[in-house]
Amino acid sequence: MDRPVGPVLRMCDEVESVISAIRDDNPESDIEVIDRGSYVRVQAPGRVRVTEASLQRHLGPSFELRSLETMLSSFAGRISTTSDEISWEWTTRREGATR
Repeated sequence: MDRPVGPVLRMCDEVESVISAIRDDNPESDIEVIDRGSYVRVQAPGRVRVTEASLQRHLGPSFELRSLETMLSSFAGRISTTSDEISWEWTTRREGATR
């Protein structure tokens, strides 16, 4: 896979639901899931996103986006967060960098 990005999730009861939410939010991407036993790497080329709405559809209406942080052991790519979405994106430079 060229330029893989995405979350690395600690293995827990909710991990399959999180993967389903990520698949829902990225219908145009071929999401790859690599199970390493104690963690799962979820990745796609270039950009991956997950929304609070999708997580709530799969995990219940009380699930808050910030709760995903407790499952997140690592990630690949540049992470961006808003009040209703987390995304990981491939980038070679930081915005505003002069070099």
